Amino acid sequence: MEIKKIIASVTDFFNEYVAPIHKITSVEESDNNGWKLTVEVIEEKEYMKKYAKDEMLGVYDVYLNQEKDVTSYKRRDIRYRSSINQEV
Repeated sequence: MEIKKIIASVTDFFNEYVAPIHKITSVEESDNNGWKLTVEVIEEKEYMKKYAKDEMLGVYDVYLNQEKDVTSYKRRDIRYRSSINQEV
């Protein structure tokens, strides 16, 4: 299944270069025949735990080409994990 390959590719990339993925909230085809994903990552987990703070979630837009390789990513938002997501 193609989506499983896409998710595996993004998961491998984030594990190696950013942080382990908490949740993938969307997978869509992009305009350039590639893919766009919205990914949530727990930011600074150990720091937040040390100071008894709520975990922060980084929300990233991730773009893949037709070969399912990550071509770019950008953190779109950062919020406390307990805050309500207002995305529409």
